[in-house]
Amino acid sequence: MGKVRTILLQKGVFDDNDLQARKLRDYLKSKGTFLINVMSSPGAGKTTTLVSLINRLKGFMNIAVMEADIDYDIDAVRVADKTGCPSIQLHTGGMCHLDAEMTKQGIDGLGSFPDLIFLENVGNLVCPAEFDTGAHLDAVILSVPEGDDKPLKYPLVFQKASIVIINKIDALDYFTFDAEKCKRNILENNPNARIFTVSAKTGEGMEELTNYIKKTIKEWH
Repeated sequence: MGKVRTILLQKGVFDDNDLQARKLRDYLKSKGTFLINVMSSPGAGKTTTLVSLINRLKGFMNIAVMEADIDYDIDAVRVADKTGCPSIQLHTGGMCHLDAEMTKQGIDGLGSFPDLIFLENVGNLVCPAEFDTGAHLDAVILSVPEGDDKPLKYPLVFQKASIVIINKIDALDYFTFDAEKCKRNILENNPNARIFTVSAKTGEGMEELTNYIKKTIKEWH
């Protein structure tokens, strides 16, 4: 038998997506729309954190939300009900991530270009980290019940994130979680990460996070 030829398809897939992501970033920049991609494990509090953030930001800018999930629209309905902001559901058809083209389809579906779009990515820490969505800023949420070693187990998503939000600090008394150790683990993967400790439920720490996002968007314009 002759030698088998191996074709590395993955590189081509990622290269093409990276190109589309750069085009989408430039396109949104021309429209004055800032896109934030939010990633986390299921149950980390993405939707609750977004609701808390949006209600603090919506007096300063127009905001829309895209909720990505394999199925069902419960998160999109919840965000719309609790914030009054436009919200659409992106069904991925079983795919565990969004890429740049899928993100663009969602933006086209909004039918407008607000000042800020939050993209709540599919809930897991593996696939979403591998695909550039075209966002201007990537954020990852880690909750106290998940453990302080999560950044070591899933390094890529923490390497990619500009913002890391440690959520559910109101539960620190009920779990074995060392916040300082967790921060060290995050910074070991990404020395430039900006870390916020919050409770989206009680509001603790949310003002600092809100101010940082407002400042980041202002400097981006």
